[in-house]
Amino acid sequence: MLSDIEIAQRCKMQKIGDIAKKLGLTEEQIECYGKYKAKIAADFSDRKGKLVLVTAINPTASGEGKTTVSIGLADGMARLGKKVCLALREPSLGPVFGIKGGAAGGGYAQVVPMEDINLHFTGDLHAITAANNLLCAMLDNHIFRGNELDIDPEKIYFRRCLDMNDRALRNVTVGQKGEGLEREEHFEITAACEIMAVLCLATSLKDLKRRIGNIIVGENRKGEYVYARDLKAEGAMAVLLKDAIKPNLVQTLEGTPAIVHGGPFANIAHGCNSIIATYTALSLADWVVTEAGFGADLGAEKFLDTKCRVAGIQPDCVVVVATVKALKLHGGADKANLSQEDVAALERGMPNLYKHIENMQKVYQKPVIVAMNRFASDTSAEIEAVMRGVEQTGAKAVFTDVFLKGGEGGTELAEAVCGAAMRKSELHYSYDLNDPIEKKIGDIVKNVYGGDGVTYSEEAKAKIADAEKRGYGKLPVIIAKTQYSLSDDAKLLARPSGFKVHVRDIIVKGGAEFVVAVAGSIMLMPGLGKHPAAERIDVDEKGETVGLS
Repeated sequence: MLSDIEIAQRCKMQKIGDIAKKLGLTEEQIECYGKYKAKIAADFSDRKGKLVLVTAINPTASGEGKTTVSIGLADGMARLGKKVCLALREPSLGPVFGIKGGAAGGGYAQVVPMEDINLHFTGDLHAITAANNLLCAMLDNHIFRGNELDIDPEKIYFRRCLDMNDRALRNVTVGQKGEGLEREEHFEITAACEIMAVLCLATSLKDLKRRIGNIIVGENRKGEYVYARDLKAEGAMAVLLKDAIKPNLVQTLEGTPAIVHGGPFANIAHGCNSIIATYTALSLADWVVTEAGFGADLGAEKFLDTKCRVAGIQPDCVVVVATVKALKLHGGADKANLSQEDVAALERGMPNLYKHIENMQKVYQKPVIVAMNRFASDTSAEIEAVMRGVEQTGAKAVFTDVFLKGGEGGTELAEAVCGAAMRKSELHYSYDLNDPIEKKIGDIVKNVYGGDGVTYSEEAKAKIADAEKRGYGKLPVIIAKTQYSLSDDAKLLARPSGFKVHVRDIIVKGGAEFVVAVAGSIMLMPGLGKHPAAERIDVDEKGETVGLS
């Protein structure tokens, strides 16, 4: 079989103007970036479409194919005659050259131009990186030029960022040899930085600029917060982001319109594409398929508890993606033997899927369809076990084959999703926004993770008290934790119980307008593995990219 990049390179893409016409966009409403990419340069507020959220079980080394299923589902809807638009996140160069590889789907369910989307695309992540680091430069320059704001060098909170996995930048020293104040600095990956969150949660350019101004850069020696607006940085930063805030229009292999915009990670950020992109898609199409990063305990929780609150939206149906192989890994199966029938391991791993279904149905009270990404090695006994188990939860499971068949392999799933989305439902949340921060964190752990409580470091406790004293206690909570488990311990698979989540740090994001609770050993700057994907990526003599998947 052809590789993902070979499939993408051999497809015949439609001109982006023709894709725009499918959504009713005029030439004046798009700004073309070559033949096959465009920025949507118009504001939309109708939001008439039905919204489908695609999430997944906790990921495993086997892979679940959430983005692939999202794309295949949209193509399946298009084959049913629906006016549909995808709304996905942009890939980060960190995972592209790290462990994960590309993030534009796979097989015959991809968004294209695949290389561009996975690499520089329209420059959004570069613009976010530049805006972030401009604020850092202005902050250090202010201190160097006399420190009129009396900023305390020991209490600088805003960090530099880079869109690359680079563990050497986790802890560095800046300002050496008299080039400014010598101090510790700690880089974050761009996908986890506050500017990314601000761009994705802003509802307009005006709101973006307001949020930038509210970013907390540190404290002065009186203990008062110093904001980006105090450094007069918000205007220049907004200039760097004025094009990046516009959603990007591309297409699937089958010519279904796709808006790909914003890319926060879900394990250390809020894991959803931009509100503006979602607004745009809901205004231009009757059906919108969007996805939230990693498992439903992370991406879906943050989509539902944070993004939906801010944007005033809610999904009409939630799709939970899983595979037989991944469920067997959750059940303790040997990774080397995943292609062999193992119903016992599968049934031991199924509780992970059950918990995510339960959360969507009982906590958030939304209709659920389970999308099982089919593999040739799936046996009839394993398929029957999944169907029987999911049916007992009150949900429906559909085995899809979008990787090999594209939209054709997603039509059955599309029919099930469209049917479920027609049922009236009202979104509930896992916590009350008006509760204290500790209560909100505890409710997420109890209601979504299934844990028995939360422990806090002394530093985290002090920061929570300080945040509430300063008036930030009513903000949504974003928990940064491992994606591999419902708990904060990556080794606790399936559906663990009796665990407590340990919160070691609290970060107030004044611009993004949420409070981050850092749990377990999660890192804000990932590192590369022993053999990163970058070792396989190259350009051939014809100038074509190879090894990108």
